[in-house]
Amino acid sequence: MNTSLPAAAQRVAEAASALGLDIRVLEMPDSTRTAEEAASACGCSVGQIVKSLIFAGKETDTPYLLLVSGDNRVNEKLMARVLGEPLRRPDADYVRKVTGFAIGGVAPIAHATPLRTLFDKDLLKFNVIWAAAGTPRCVFETNPQALAGATGAEIVQVMQ
Repeated sequence: MNTSLPAAAQRVAEAASALGLDIRVLEMPDSTRTAEEAASACGCSVGQIVKSLIFAGKETDTPYLLLVSGDNRVNEKLMARVLGEPLRRPDADYVRKVTGFAIGGVAPIAHATPLRTLFDKDLLKFNVIWAAAGTPRCVFETNPQALAGATGAEIVQVMQ
């Protein structure tokens, strides 16, 4: 295990190991905050980047994690039907509180609180995907089926 990683990235590496997800966290020299920056840093297509997006239920304030292909936009009305309530985009403080990560580094695992997770079906068309690993410069590579399984995610179509 790479103990020279930032604490948040180390937490992701440890959570992955506990989930049986075989990953190696990489700290990139440049930002991987956006899907475009991450794709450039990782040498892959934008679609292979996993965007870990937090939404909150408008009625219940329940946090939801949507793992979305980097070139897709979430159809919020469609996701509201799937989740059973309208959604809102929470602020950075809410995201940090429920995930333990800052926006731009939200990992798909190792959250501060358990999150109902939806996984973009379009990620399954790739053999390899890349996700944030807790900081805006740390990422990891994995197989989409392995990540969906490790997160216990429901596989859905996020766009229509």
